[in-house]
Amino acid sequence: MRLDVWLWSVRLAKTRSAATADCRGGHVRLNGQPVKAAQPVHPGDEVRLRRPGIEHVYRVRRLLARRVGAPIARGAYEDLTPPPPPQMLARPPRRDQGAGRPTKKERREMDRLRGRD
Repeated sequence: MRLDVWLWSVRLAKTRSAATADCRGGHVRLNGQPVKAAQPVHPGDEVRLRRPGIEHVYRVRRLLARRVGAPIARGAYEDLTPPPPPQMLARPPRRDQGAGRPTKKERREMDRLRGRD
């Protein structure tokens, strides 16, 4: 089974063309290697899917011939994604409305909190 079809059938991508675009963009790795959309996938393979801010890791349990409902789709893979670091769970501080534009010092502090040193 093609990798893009599997990503679409287990609902990790909204459309098959979106799954193909993810593969072309280098956001998908199969067993640690960058892959094309037509790469065959087999049970036991590890699929890494990079989304903004986090990389999801899945192990293929079974192949699905067509798109199925969410409960059945979740049974087709095992989610091995590590939990996010605690700093990503905290919400960034908010400025009071009408407080004006932040100063350079405040902008640097906000960037440091967000991890954008």
